Amino acid sequence: MEIVEEPFAGPYEGVMISPRGDGEVGVLVLAGSSGRIDVERARLLARHGAVALSIRWFGGPGQPPGICEVSLETFVTAVDLLVDAGVRRVGVVGLSKGAEAALLTAGVDPRVDAVVALSPTSMVWANVGPGLDGRTHPYRSSWTWRGEPVPFVPYDDTWSPAEPEGPPTACRALYESSRARFPRAAEAAAIPIERADCELLLVAGADDQMWPSLPYAEELAARRLAVGRPARIVSSRDAGHRPRLPGESPSPESAKYLYGGSANADAALGTVAWPHILQTLQLTP
Repeated sequence: MEIVEEPFAGPYEGVMISPRGDGEVGVLVLAGSSGRIDVERARLLARHGAVALSIRWFGGPGQPPGICEVSLETFVTAVDLLVDAGVRRVGVVGLSKGAEAALLTAGVDPRVDAVVALSPTSMVWANVGPGLDGRTHPYRSSWTWRGEPVPFVPYDDTWSPAEPEGPPTACRALYESSRARFPRAAEAAAIPIERADCELLLVAGADDQMWPSLPYAEELAARRLAVGRPARIVSSRDAGHRPRLPGESPSPESAKYLYGGSANADAALGTVAWPHILQTLQLTP
């Protein structure tokens, strides 16, 4: 399908990519803690009929330099832009911290019809990097809504990496330790996805070394099931934190973090998940 990339006229840095002609499905594409505008994933979805919008949601002009008290209104405004483009259905596709944002956005904006959460979390976490004031401590929420911080889990500062030789570091144990150290905060920080009236697809690898995304996905699905709302999980024993969809470039190696999985396992999970993603978003196979 031929696609068109038009200059993005919005309040944030970003790109809007559309199929030539009218697209009926709008998809907000959110990268993870890299903060990048995910042009490649937006192009992929546009080739299957989506009006795909990917924005920089932190680190841009007027935005926090880190994932610290980022307003959920950022994503609601992006949904506004898709609705203004004339779509009949709105989906949000997010990876990692972008999945955290996608799940929260579905809870505050009833116009979100579908969420695809890749390597999700089931709870809100403290900031990753500095806020507008340039400070990283004391810990604050990653998000705000209507000017108020969303309840969050702080990090366990007593934790230290298990890799004595230094990075790259597997952060999974940090998240597990933090949840165990702050159980009341974790309970308050649970993402209330059971309230969201949207279709939900969760994609997670059991070898995720950034955080335990498969157990998180199972918790999200269980909360939905408890109120009679379905959720689908697509998982793999061997994949890590960065599932790769068909046609996407391999993720670069990191000298700082261990993500788990392998190039082949991550691509295999993305291949298995792909038809479910298209079905959830109601895009053309």
